[in-house]
Amino acid sequence: MANKHILVVAAHPDDEVLGCGGAIAKHTQQGDIVHVLILAEGATSRTPQRDRKKLQHELSALAEVAHQASEILGVTSLTLHDFPDNRMDSCDLLDIIKVIEQEIVQYQPEIIYTHHIGDVNIDHCRIHQAVVTATRPMPGSTVKTLLFFEIASSTEWQTPGSARAFVPNWFVDISETLSLKREALAAYESEMHPWPHARSVEALEHLAHWRGASVGVEAAEAFILGRQVN
Repeated sequence: MANKHILVVAAHPDDEVLGCGGAIAKHTQQGDIVHVLILAEGATSRTPQRDRKKLQHELSALAEVAHQASEILGVTSLTLHDFPDNRMDSCDLLDIIKVIEQEIVQYQPEIIYTHHIGDVNIDHCRIHQAVVTATRPMPGSTVKTLLFFEIASSTEWQTPGSARAFVPNWFVDISETLSLKREALAAYESEMHPWPHARSVEALEHLAHWRGASVGVEAAEAFILGRQVN
């Protein structure tokens, strides 16, 4: 069986690991080719005004860490863009779609992982919309499976009734790759928080074990299936 091409489309550096780091490592261990596209820069939303020049050192360090995490997980290629952090609702949706379409044309992925629509983070919602549009099932499309992941400290923070709830119906057993996900999260030390914050290494481990217990395995990542073409 030929190796599969996988594309992960994430908003910020660390989302790719939070959402599907274990699945990425599992794919690469199976010989699949994984490409990661990160669209927003990260960090600049933490100051009153977006100032890339002032935060250039922090942005460079974050990009370096993203490459380290990709290496840990066995990713073939990582592409970083500079859409404004937590301000992607200020960008034309078509501009986001075009970037994603270019990646799809270049890498011809069979499986795409991306964000759930119901997160509190506006960038996650915007990217979800863009991916759904970019993967519309046109004749000849290589994309056969579209999966939406959860992001701890964003997905579960949404209040009931404010947006579509994350109710997973697709699980990936990451019992053998949870340690690699943990290692990649540790590389993102600047983005993580101490327990009991939802975006702590301990919380992510608990979530993986809970998602695993939900389907009878040691550890898992949970997704919503957007589309499957057999």
